[in-house]
Amino acid sequence: MPAHAHTFDAVVLAGGRGSRLGGADKPALVVGSRTLLASVVSAVTSAGAARVVVVGPGRPALSPGISDPGTGGPGRGARLSYAREEPPGGGPVAALRCGLAEVSAPAIVLAAADLPFLRPAHITRLLGGVASPAGPGAVLLDASGRPQWLVSSWPTALLRGALDRYPGRSLRGLLGPLDPVLLPDETAAGEPPPWLDCDTPGDLRRARDWAARAGSEQEATR
Repeated sequence: MPAHAHTFDAVVLAGGRGSRLGGADKPALVVGSRTLLASVVSAVTSAGAARVVVVGPGRPALSPGISDPGTGGPGRGARLSYAREEPPGGGPVAALRCGLAEVSAPAIVLAAADLPFLRPAHITRLLGGVASPAGPGAVLLDASGRPQWLVSSWPTALLRGALDRYPGRSLRGLLGPLDPVLLPDETAAGEPPPWLDCDTPGDLRRARDWAARAGSEQEATR
């Protein structure tokens, strides 16, 4: 039975320093009508996540029962909680280890907090690549064929075992040897890809331009 037929949790890494954006609180930046973090939380909860663990500073606008502007709330009844790696800013492996400690579902989705075009269909596709709790994970490839480790899904037990054995700090070093299913990019021409993150001012401008065009096209069809 495919993993998406079972309960899954999501771990969202939201503790980066935003150094290439001048130290901005990157997950709180707005693309379209909502923050980057709200877009990711909406994608995983709409896809059916039972719990979302955001690893990073608490953002009250996404606390349970409080809506982020434009989102209508954090999702379809999913439990939303925050955790903080030690030391803060210790890198993605430390953040994943912290978030995974809060997970109880047999599968997880791992995502960055700065993916404005991640949608529920992308989450479902990732989970479909996880054939069983004993199988490999699944990771999305970008347009150049590179694995995007922060758009991936994994059996929880597999990931815990890998973390127990891994002494390093590289996310690729941790996840690459697990031999995940590699899902090619299926983004249609002219559409924004789900793996597009907002690391730099140029990335952010590009994402906002895409969102503005999408908004204009929606208005034109009404």
